[in-house]
Amino acid sequence: MRFLGRSTAADSGSSTPDESATAVPDATQVDPSRTAGKGRATPKRRDVQAKRRGPAPPPPKTQREAAKLAKANRPDKNERRRLAAERRARMAAGDDRVLLPRDRGPVKAYIRDVVDSRPHLMGLFMPLAGLVLLSAVFPVIAVQQYMSLFSLVALLVMITEGVLLGMSTARKVRAKFPDEQIGGLSIGWYAFTRASQLRRLRVPKPRVKRGAQV
Repeated sequence: MRFLGRSTAADSGSSTPDESATAVPDATQVDPSRTAGKGRATPKRRDVQAKRRGPAPPPPKTQREAAKLAKANRPDKNERRRLAAERRARMAAGDDRVLLPRDRGPVKAYIRDVVDSRPHLMGLFMPLAGLVLLSAVFPVIAVQQYMSLFSLVALLVMITEGVLLGMSTARKVRAKFPDEQIGGLSIGWYAFTRASQLRRLRVPKPRVKRGAQV
């Protein structure tokens, strides 16, 4: 019987390490530097923003409702005028962000400076066109003939000046930007159209004075 009792005591003594090994650690022994988990997944940003905005409004069912919705989201007249005036002012100042693609870039800006640095007979192209229209309705035949002859000579002079301006501008641009792909025809046409406009009507506005060295 004592053998059995010893065996029982030994068995009870041997079970103590197993119980201590499987015992749950005390809360005071937990590392305080570790952050306890939230117990749930972190919501996505788009879900949070959707909850903030609330449910999306239903789409318009009729064309009349769609027109009302577009009118409500459209800026008022004063705001549109302000934005248009701001855009025109930025275009006149030569801001590349609002310029047309044909006017963007340092090459086009240099061409404009070359053209604006000197006067051109081509700048009289628009007044000449008006003079031709006026001569067509003038009742005196002799005046019509002289005006037509003058207009033809002036047009030939302008074309000749435009060709020479395009060639000289292309040479200057190639010397200024040797790494750029320069097309002589495109540069000549751009310079011609710029020079054929009245100076005060050019967009962007000239940033150099006449006679300036470019």
